[in-house]
Amino acid sequence: MVTPQRPLPSGFGPETTALEALGGRDLTGFVGIVTGGHSGLGLVVTRVLADAGARVVVPARDPGRAAEALAGIPRTEVQQLDLVEPDSIDRFAESFLASGRPLHMLINNAGVMGHPERRDRRGYDRTFAVNHLGHYQLTARLWPALTETGRARVVTLSSRGHRFANVDFDDLHFERRPYDMTVAYAQSKTANALFALELDARGEALGVRSFSVHPGVITTGLNRHMDETERGQARAAYGPRRTAEQGAATTVWCAANRQLDGMGGVYCEDVDIAEPVAASTTATPGARPWILDRELAERLWTVTEELTGVGLPG
Repeated sequence: MVTPQRPLPSGFGPETTALEALGGRDLTGFVGIVTGGHSGLGLVVTRVLADAGARVVVPARDPGRAAEALAGIPRTEVQQLDLVEPDSIDRFAESFLASGRPLHMLINNAGVMGHPERRDRRGYDRTFAVNHLGHYQLTARLWPALTETGRARVVTLSSRGHRFANVDFDDLHFERRPYDMTVAYAQSKTANALFALELDARGEALGVRSFSVHPGVITTGLNRHMDETERGQARAAYGPRRTAEQGAATTVWCAANRQLDGMGGVYCEDVDIAEPVAASTTATPGARPWILDRELAERLWTVTEELTGVGLPG
């Protein structure tokens, strides 16, 4: 069943913390994966899920650094993963599948922002490759573990930044237009939301529901490539700054709160389903029409399959 893109309302809001957003749910016996789960918002998500009883796997480019950050958090484990390297994604997924564990929660949290123009080994724009292509491939490779549970959720971090750009199918990797880090990031975040929309359509019958999320704005290493002027512009564009506990709340809500049982395929912010808004809206919040376009989502999926050479099994 298609979930309407409108607030429930949930009863939560911008000041809600990640622990509160969990809704008191006991996650004993659940298994989750949180990319980027050792720093910033991801670390809060990992801690809240683990403290609620879940076993949380944290893939990281630097497992040693991740293990240090997770010290003291129960039921966590670290494995190596680099989202810009397809072979690394496959190795991680193969290792997880070999463990025989089901996967109840996949949180596609890691990402890059404000990155200077760089390309991966395939020649793809690195921002698009990390934020969208890597998480698409990871999700597809983990599909058998997700469908095994019959009640899995995939949460992909998008952003209010989606309002600055649609997906340019004619020039995804800035081969013909000048590179613009804001547009590159916005395009990748639109892609994240469209991916979540199409994933839900493909996964609902198998018990896999999918959500995209604008997390709260906090100070993390995500914007380390930006200067102070650019950081100030980003803060104005994406909304007021919050604590890490508040910033992680919408992700936790989408990953585990029972309010969303039987729902999916929606873009969420402020711990609720976001209000759809017109393309011309100048205010920060809300879901722009292009991230709710199912034909666009299906087109992106087809293009992504071609770019990665990966599709859902079965």
